[in-house]
Amino acid sequence: MSEPASSGGAAKAGTGPGTVGIGLPGDTPHRTVAKVAALAEQRGLASFWLNDTPRGDSLEGLLAAAEATRSLRLGSGVIPLDRRASAGIADDIHRLALPQERLVIGLGAGGLEKPLATVREGAAALSASVEASVVIGALGPRMRRLAATASDGVLLNWLTPEIAAATRDEIHREAAGVGRTGRTALYVRTALDRDAAEALREQAAMYDRIPAYARNFDELGVSAIDTAIRPDDPIAGRLGAYRAAVDEVVVRAITADSSEAGYLDFVRRLADLVA
Repeated sequence: MSEPASSGGAAKAGTGPGTVGIGLPGDTPHRTVAKVAALAEQRGLASFWLNDTPRGDSLEGLLAAAEATRSLRLGSGVIPLDRRASAGIADDIHRLALPQERLVIGLGAGGLEKPLATVREGAAALSASVEASVVIGALGPRMRRLAATASDGVLLNWLTPEIAAATRDEIHREAAGVGRTGRTALYVRTALDRDAAEALREQAAMYDRIPAYARNFDELGVSAIDTAIRPDDPIAGRLGAYRAAVDEVVVRAITADSSEAGYLDFVRRLADLVA
């Protein structure tokens, strides 16, 4: 499947600095989604992403973003196949008339007992049903290999720049072997203000307690907070390191109050860092 259209001059996998998009929680009010997405497009960011959660349907939210934008790439963070079947996802994409030429759908295993087989089948079925790009959220090496060889790309999470760069190289090699691009996108939790630092620490601590992530962090020798961009970091340099490590950085905005005004301010400041 071809690469989705995008704004911001997105480079092909492996060439130049990675593009930068903005990510919000799936339960963000649609009015806020529309305003943030419109501003992201106006300020030259490459993409807008929403998580998919039980309290926040990413596809419904992306409709609000689509109606407020014209060329911005629109991404759903991982939709777990233990909660939503690929046929239902395809039906919703068609029902909502989402702009598939700029749509990226992330799929994941959730709590499936046979994750590799189910994700492989789900990605193939969804790719056959829609024109959107289908990527796979991957944590361990077997799922990364599946994503590289059987989908349009890999959606990564909670990695340092150094680990992300090594992972990107691995994915590009695997994908090239079967004639695919293996585009890598990485969620990076980011707090720009000191008053958002505690919210960032809380989210990182929550992931540290999730068994699959805890095992992965132990294997990598890092904790979740080590992979975030914190207010006390040299933010421009840290963002630049991530852009050098992957094809797309999805800057997951962490603010103190998750307010519309806070998210809009975050987009303005992020765009200034990217410019």
